[in-house]
Amino acid sequence: MKKGIHPELYPVCYEDVSTGKRFFSVSAAKGRNRELIDGVEYYVIPRDVTADSHPAFTGVKRFVDTAGRVEKFEKRFSRRRQ
Repeated sequence: MKKGIHPELYPVCYEDVSTGKRFFSVSAAKGRNRELIDGVEYYVIPRDVTADSHPAFTGVKRFVDTAGRVEKFEKRFSRRRQ
């Protein structure tokens, strides 16, 4: 392995904002906040969606009201007859 071409890896803690669950890993990304957890200093990176809260992994379905959106789109971008 060549030296000097690989990024430096840091211990990170990905925190799911919606559930509060934390995932520990290493990454080249650094978070803004650091936290000491079990004697190791981790960069804390907040995430909106992780495997703990993603509908594909949890099986929870979300209902999205698209009917109002379609009419709003058609009203805004339809060509007006003269």
